[in-house]
Amino acid sequence: MEDDIACTGFFRASAEDTVSCLDKFEMGGPVQYFFGNLLEAPFNLVYAFLHTGQWLDWSNSESMMRFIYYGASAELFFVLFTIFLVVSAIGFWRNQFMWGCVRVLEGFANKIGRFFAWAGLLMVLQQIMIIFMQRIFAVSEISIGFGSALTKDVSWWSEELKLYNAMIVCLCATYTFVQGGHVRVDLVYSAVSFRAKRTIDMIGSMLFMIPAALLTWLYGWFFLWRHLVVPNPSASDSLERLIGKARALRWNVETIGFSPNGFNAYFLFKVLLVVFTIMVILQAVAFFYRSYLERKEGEDSEGKYLDKDQLGDAQADLVAEIH
Repeated sequence: MEDDIACTGFFRASAEDTVSCLDKFEMGGPVQYFFGNLLEAPFNLVYAFLHTGQWLDWSNSESMMRFIYYGASAELFFVLFTIFLVVSAIGFWRNQFMWGCVRVLEGFANKIGRFFAWAGLLMVLQQIMIIFMQRIFAVSEISIGFGSALTKDVSWWSEELKLYNAMIVCLCATYTFVQGGHVRVDLVYSAVSFRAKRTIDMIGSMLFMIPAALLTWLYGWFFLWRHLVVPNPSASDSLERLIGKARALRWNVETIGFSPNGFNAYFLFKVLLVVFTIMVILQAVAFFYRSYLERKEGEDSEGKYLDKDQLGDAQADLVAEIH
């Protein structure tokens, strides 16, 4: 059937009612689809940078719809996958380059996590303030700010505490991973050799961390935009269908709370979900690289360049190391 389809041009069809010859090749089966998209990825990357107005000019509704579509598209996946393959190939050739990637990615996770970990203190202070203002002064509203103050009902400030908790969960997860703070369900890990452990880590990062994060991204991306714009975009919509919806596109940011005067910016939780998946994917790549390098260089490289927090207490540091 594919042999009967007319094709013109290699990357882009040069005539209407035809497909590009590369698209025709990709219709031949899963193997052709995979390698055809890999071949097309560099072209798509260069084309996107040379035509940023087609997807970054949000004053144009069609441009915004292209951004929404390509944000969770196969084209974007293969562009990122190709970049990963190129960076990995360079890293396998020059291990010091791969160590540099590890240090940058882990440093990024550490900086983000250490900054947003302060949301825990902010959450506690705000809760104390709410209880103090309610019980002592019996006020119904609280204002915070200098000059132009933010005035909201007490219930708004109470519900907003959930945002601080979400920040800690989403933005400190990879930081906790770098620090070794996640709980490991150990069935065979502790009983195998050092190289076997690193092999398990490499497989786990590629077969569990990244696929789980990608599935979360595919769900969270359109979940986010369905609460920001109307008509609602759908993961099943083709680019042509979304371009058609662009005629009626307008902002419709979610401002509905669980109570009449409660917190009304729940779209921020959807933003955090998307950011969380990005950080998990980056950390999975860093973990794969570190595991490979430690496996290759041996036990002496364990924890190399690892920026771990020092608790300042020998017993506490020992407990943290055990966990």
